[in-house]
Amino acid sequence: MNELGGQMLPDVQARTRERVARAALSRLMEPQDAAGLALVRASGAVDGLRIATGELKPGPELEKEVTSLLADNGISSGGAGLAAALRRWAPRIPDLAPERDLATMQRLGGRTIIPGDPTWPAQLADLGLHEPLCLWWRGHELEFPPVRRVVALVGSRDSTSYGASVTGDLAYGLGQRGYTVVSGGAYGIDAHAHRGALTGGTTAIPTIAVMAGGVDRYYPSGNEDLLRAVANQGAVIAEVPPGSAPTRYRFLQRNRIIAALAAVTVVVEARWRSGALNTAHHAESVGRTVAAVPGSIHSANSAGCHRLLRDGGAVCVTDVGEIAELAGSSGEGLVEDKGAAVSEHDGLTLEDLILLDALPVRSTTSVEKLAVVAGLSPESVRAGLGRLGLLGLAVSVSGAWKRSGKSG
Repeated sequence: MNELGGQMLPDVQARTRERVARAALSRLMEPQDAAGLALVRASGAVDGLRIATGELKPGPELEKEVTSLLADNGISSGGAGLAAALRRWAPRIPDLAPERDLATMQRLGGRTIIPGDPTWPAQLADLGLHEPLCLWWRGHELEFPPVRRVVALVGSRDSTSYGASVTGDLAYGLGQRGYTVVSGGAYGIDAHAHRGALTGGTTAIPTIAVMAGGVDRYYPSGNEDLLRAVANQGAVIAEVPPGSAPTRYRFLQRNRIIAALAAVTVVVEARWRSGALNTAHHAESVGRTVAAVPGSIHSANSAGCHRLLRDGGAVCVTDVGEIAELAGSSGEGLVEDKGAAVSEHDGLTLEDLILLDALPVRSTTSVEKLAVVAGLSPESVRAGLGRLGLLGLAVSVSGAWKRSGKSG
């Protein structure tokens, strides 16, 4: 970068114009509007906005380039070309107020990031023409983690207790290993993924929620407290501007962002026809690994997972270690500079950690008392004590239990 202030100013002004133009275009166009994205790719965002709003007339060479870009991406220009797009965008032009949208984000403590920014997720470039125009970011301004340190956990909104437990354990364990967990902020599996990552997270961005609507309001409203915590500790992002409604189409389009951000997309629970399978398809199309958690053959909530496994589109995973291996960084990047005590606890399930906290250090206690203190069933306590005993974190003395010196 030029060190002279007078020479830096034009660059800053150019970036500002680019940001304003992309903010405006994100309101003018729906996500994955192929003609609009091709226009921006061919002419740049600033001139693209002028053309899209009728201020500048496109020449034949530009129209030819847009048509060529669409053809290269397998999209016929018939009905999807620039002329049709201009008619489609026209009704939205009077509502464009990008400076207002940018100011709204500032007021929320957020920002709008665009390709080329230090915080822009480089992995989104793998979407090619369908890379988002910009991201509306609510959360701390932090550098985005590299793709190999991001895992997507997705699944049904009507998750079962099995799905909730598995998702919580996986998200917690991934967080402990220094991964960022990305999901969609919805009820069910998404919510359990965010909660587990917030509890176990050890990175600056433990979890990211990718919204289908504007980040000015948390949707669904029942997850408002959770999403507020995600924004405070991680990030809530969207490609649509503040005030945008979370339509069904936008839900499907945001799935490509979830998939592209992560090295691995794990489908924990999904019915035969599920939006999570759409995310898996996007992951596969950009060369990411797809994984699925097996469930009961009697559970309709696992039918989609079994479908992925049967068709060969997914790898079967049952624990955090297998997911880390798929992400290509198994055994590396566990929490740095935390000492041996933390690594001893790495990978424990939420139940095991609750049980470990409930164990006394000096005196011993019974299974029945532990069940009351930990809020677990006696059967779960006995099973957990067995696991903690094998790991050397708990010891049995005459049938009663306490922490070992190793558990710290």
